[in-house]
Amino acid sequence: MIGSALVVGGGAAGAAAAILLARAGVAVDLVEATADVGSAGSGITLQGNALRVFRELGVLDAILAHGYAFDEVGLRTPDGTVLAVIPDARTGGPDLPATVGMPRAVMATLLLEQAGAAGAKVRTGTRVTQVAPDGGATLDDGTRGTWDLVVAADGLNSRIRARLGITTTPEPVGMGIWRVFTTRPESITRTDLTYGGAAHIAGYCPTGDDSIYAYLVEDATDRTDLGPEDRLATMRELAAQYGGPWTEIRERMTDADRVNYTWFTHHLVDGPWHRGRVVLVGDAAHSCPPTLAQGAAMALEDASVLVDELTGHEELDAALAAYATRRRERAGAVVSGSVQLARWLLDADPHADVPGLMGRTSALLAQRP
Repeated sequence: MIGSALVVGGGAAGAAAAILLARAGVAVDLVEATADVGSAGSGITLQGNALRVFRELGVLDAILAHGYAFDEVGLRTPDGTVLAVIPDARTGGPDLPATVGMPRAVMATLLLEQAGAAGAKVRTGTRVTQVAPDGGATLDDGTRGTWDLVVAADGLNSRIRARLGITTTPEPVGMGIWRVFTTRPESITRTDLTYGGAAHIAGYCPTGDDSIYAYLVEDATDRTDLGPEDRLATMRELAAQYGGPWTEIRERMTDADRVNYTWFTHHLVDGPWHRGRVVLVGDAAHSCPPTLAQGAAMALEDASVLVDELTGHEELDAALAAYATRRRERAGAVVSGSVQLARWLLDADPHADVPGLMGRTSALLAQRP
């Protein structure tokens, strides 16, 4: 087992890796570029396979206490009429909720606190400026060192991935998503989805006793010229095309700083996920549009499998190769399934087998990674 590790990125993958490595006796330094991880973001949907890893990390009780658990999903027409309420798959096992919604910033804070409690040295507002395959790295505070392992958990547009000469980059799917974080109407107790109407998808997820995040998915559009108030007005205009709980959600959409817009992208690194002593995890290795709500879950699973392989191999290169081999097929299936759902919606494909895809995905995720 390695003796030291530098974890770059304090999101789900990085914090989880730091917790598990520190518990295994590794001296862990975790650096996160964002100074205050508890100040940004909207909400996040966490399915059972993510909750299974949270239990391994020792944060499940805190996640359940701060989030909002539910076991079904609703389908609605654009005017708000309920078409069906479907039991959601408990992919983490029968003793865990199917889904938990929570504020993304709260999840990030809980994970970093647990990393610190496990013994990792956590530094926020700190960036890596140089990294080498031999584990050498320089931080922007002037720190230089060499670690037995560098875990690149620095996200979708990973700088470390590029510095390692891995040319894979995220590609647009053709959709953009509006998100808003606001207070929760009492009627919202689960995720409801509307496919079609003014947007491809209109949905919302309760994230606490008094919070939700809501989202509207459109064709990818250049929105870079819109200021905060224009973004709010644009999302409110789109939300006005939907009835049911959306009427009250729209009334509560008043804070322009709580609205954001991004494009759906996807990628999967083909070939080794490591170079020397530097390994990619989470969004640095693979990403998908949120149509299956599996981004954080895949990142958490990466961390769990990585540390499992590290503790099971004498040779670092063998452990890192085994980690990628074990993760590539499962993560790839989630990426391709997520992209397929998006493309069916974009093409309005009458032959789309959404129930079949969802069933196959749930069966896969119910299996331990």
